[in-house]
Amino acid sequence: MKKNKKRADYLSWDEYFMAVALLSAERSKDPNTQVGACIVSPEKKIVGVGYNGFPQGCSDDKLPWSREATDPNDTKYPYVCHAELNAIINAPRKDLNGCTLYVCMYPCNECAKAIIQSGIKKVIFLSDKYKETSSCQASKRMFKLAGIKTKKYVPSKMTILLNHGKHY
Repeated sequence: MKKNKKRADYLSWDEYFMAVALLSAERSKDPNTQVGACIVSPEKKIVGVGYNGFPQGCSDDKLPWSREATDPNDTKYPYVCHAELNAIINAPRKDLNGCTLYVCMYPCNECAKAIIQSGIKKVIFLSDKYKETSSCQASKRMFKLAGIKTKKYVPSKMTILLNHGKHY
């Protein structure tokens, strides 16, 4: 009698949830930076998803997307909500105690405050390209003081292919 074996090439939990964060980033209309975030409960259930973009009701066509301008209000920075903040706000449950946040980029200090206040206990990030900035240094300091664990996600697969044309 032939024994059935499970697939060996399925996604790990970390791969799955980071892939959700990366897919969410694709919703961002920011021409320079696309960041996604996924909040996961201790029971491995997705409880919030977000990406960077302007607040609801603020037209993507009427606010600036530029990174530099003479007047700071002519850049995107005063207006954009980061992926982490959107994921927290979009979570239907407001009790995020013990949850894990998967995010494409290490959180800034403003998002770190929201993460700490929400009760999230672990942050798994893909990129730390701004690690030398004062904002990221402040985040790391606050996370350490608040007992938030952080971990750099290192992909074990180079590519995760989404085949929209697959027939089921």
